[in-house]
Amino acid sequence: MSALARVVRAGVGRRRVQTVVIGLVVMIAVTSAVLGGSLMVASRGPFDRAFSQQQGAHLAAQFDADAVTEAQLAASASAAGVAGSAGPFPNAELNLSSPMGNPVPPLTVVGRAEPGGAVDRVDVIDGRWATGPGEIVLATGERLRLPPQVLGQRWTVSDAPGSPTVTVVGLARSASQTADAWTNPAQLAAWTGPDGPRAYQMLYRFTEAGTAAQVQAGRTAVQASVPAAALDSAVSWLDIRREATGETVLLVPFLIAFGMLGVVMAVLIIGNVIAGAVSTATRRIGILKALGFTPAQVVRAYVGQALVPATVGAALGVVAGNLLTVPILAQTNQIYGTSDNGVALWVDAVVAGGALTLVAVTALAAAARAGRLRSVDALAVGRTPRPGRGRWAARLTSRLPISRPVSLGLAHPFARPVRAVSIVAAIAFGAAAVTFAVGLGTSLNRIQEVEDIADVQVGQPHQGPRGGPPGPGQPRGPVQPQSFGDPAAIERVITDQTGTDGYLGMARSDITAGGITGELEAVAVTGPDAARYYRMVSGTWLTGPAQIVVSTPFLTAAGKQVGDRIVLTDKGVDIPVTIVGEAFNIDDDGMQVVTDIATLWAAEPELAPSMYYVTVASGTDARAYATALTAALEPLGAVADGLSHEPDEMIIIINALTGLLSLLLMVVAGLGVLNTVVLETRERVHDLGVHKALGMTPRQTTAMVIASVVVTGLVGGAVGAGVGVLLQRTVITEMASSVGFRLPGAVLDVYGSVDLLLFGLGGLVIAVIGALLPAGWAARTRVAVALRTE
Repeated sequence: MSALARVVRAGVGRRRVQTVVIGLVVMIAVTSAVLGGSLMVASRGPFDRAFSQQQGAHLAAQFDADAVTEAQLAASASAAGVAGSAGPFPNAELNLSSPMGNPVPPLTVVGRAEPGGAVDRVDVIDGRWATGPGEIVLATGERLRLPPQVLGQRWTVSDAPGSPTVTVVGLARSASQTADAWTNPAQLAAWTGPDGPRAYQMLYRFTEAGTAAQVQAGRTAVQASVPAAALDSAVSWLDIRREATGETVLLVPFLIAFGMLGVVMAVLIIGNVIAGAVSTATRRIGILKALGFTPAQVVRAYVGQALVPATVGAALGVVAGNLLTVPILAQTNQIYGTSDNGVALWVDAVVAGGALTLVAVTALAAAARAGRLRSVDALAVGRTPRPGRGRWAARLTSRLPISRPVSLGLAHPFARPVRAVSIVAAIAFGAAAVTFAVGLGTSLNRIQEVEDIADVQVGQPHQGPRGGPPGPGQPRGPVQPQSFGDPAAIERVITDQTGTDGYLGMARSDITAGGITGELEAVAVTGPDAARYYRMVSGTWLTGPAQIVVSTPFLTAAGKQVGDRIVLTDKGVDIPVTIVGEAFNIDDDGMQVVTDIATLWAAEPELAPSMYYVTVASGTDARAYATALTAALEPLGAVADGLSHEPDEMIIIINALTGLLSLLLMVVAGLGVLNTVVLETRERVHDLGVHKALGMTPRQTTAMVIASVVVTGLVGGAVGAGVGVLLQRTVITEMASSVGFRLPGAVLDVYGSVDLLLFGLGGLVIAVIGALLPAGWAARTRVAVALRTE
């Protein structure tokens, strides 16, 4: 074995604490980087990836069963530009009731023998496919909000002959959103009566479908291949894509930000720990040079000593990162509709290779600096501070009303400012990461909590939260619910109901706006508490008719700002209005217009609310309230349903990531402090022996070592908390801007004074915990051993 290899092996074995710390730091950093990189990959074009994985349909077409045969539909797969097809599948619109007897929105049920195929490979995410009689598979997603533990429940097909019961045997997802439920064709025929289903569904993939014009060309070719008037309707995948992208418009940049946090913090902390480990070995480098080692050999020796534990840590980090990423990806799959089942191998390779490269470069830079020193200078460095350095701090702390060991410890960082800065940096990285992660997660929670303000929804029977899905021959999309015949009576009942705290009445209409192409959705509101359901960014809430509140994308598209006037057109009637406020509202990609219901009466005199959202008073049971309100509303033909406040999957993911990354980064920061304090304490062992010989007790020794990191802990915590707040505000603002939104102050200002104090003190906690092990070692060291150590 060469002399260089023996030096590397001896260094790794002799400095066991340093070796373990480097390995653990690299392992945890690689773990967080693998997790972060995987999230970034998973959040890159999630709908497009899900659509590709399932071979989604570029066109979902509905045909009249009386105007075309199955053979003719099968032949349409040969139309110009068609690359693949699936079907024909019989389908029908059916009304179902849950086991509790509650009706759900009318469902588009498709008769399909199996989930696979050349087009629209339906992903069964729980249970199995419906193959026998009395079985059904329900689609997951926003169109049908399913109750928990729906699998195995027996529902009733209320408008089928005999109102038979059906068992939910599976939950599935279609990226093309081609159905709300599936069953086998024979079962669908039995539910639809002797005439059978009156519509067929065909799913097509085209050779070119990247633009609306290309999809329209494919539709035209398909329509020309079947009898005239056979095609009832068709939905382009581009429309589905726009809707699906809008649902995750803010989630994607949030997850990307969490991923980048893990990667960046890993880079910073690895660099800091390796640089500290090598720099504290300067004296030993001088010894090697005195023994005849060249500067190049010294550099290779210390790069090798850093790479050996780093390689082991990187390997373990890759394994741990993969294990942690799998359950996180399972959650993102639920939201995105993807089927990612593990970490991409290239992510593992890039992260591990990048970590080891960073270790080598950092160690090379630190060792090269020491290697260029003369042997005498290198031997002198690290033994004792330069004369006079830190004396002012020692004199100042000696005047404090504290014990001498503590005052010595408090003054120590000023004797070695460069090493004190490395400890401050390690602590600041951890504090900044935790502050940023918690703030980012809290901001997203506040964005989502707007949807949870209402406790009870009042609508008409068979009317779902977002409208029912279409029947055969109708385009998919929210169905406009019917208005209440006597909204004033509905409002009186709601107001008089015990436990009512406030309500919002809502009607919807299609309008156009000057300067904006295409139709927009107008939400006409009524009720004394409508303002509580929206978060204002600027301006004021509605105070009367002829006023609107919009979001940032609307203002951008129209070239307007708060205070400007704009003309709305409803049913051919021009309605001049004033933009009085900007709200944070992501519905319809931020293009929705909110106004007082009286604003649209000029064009729609009969317009009335079709839905009410009610907030109950504190301490009121929402379920009991909804039951009592339903009884009171029954004569008016309305029902009240409690709204679920179960944690959103997105919130669960963000909270899990916040906790996981915070824990990982705090541990890494603590290890960075441990590494520096251990090496520094071993360097000062002779001084510790002198102190002990003069009467310093083990307890006082422990207090001195811990006190030596108090100042750096407080400074690092304060700096880290400030940087974390700045990062949170900057990143979340830029993330929102990247998708065209501005955020309200309630989303940005998430830190209270107590929170900031705790984050700042967290730096002190990290420092003290990191110093406990070396403090204990210093306290146990015998005087004779310490005095003999050089």
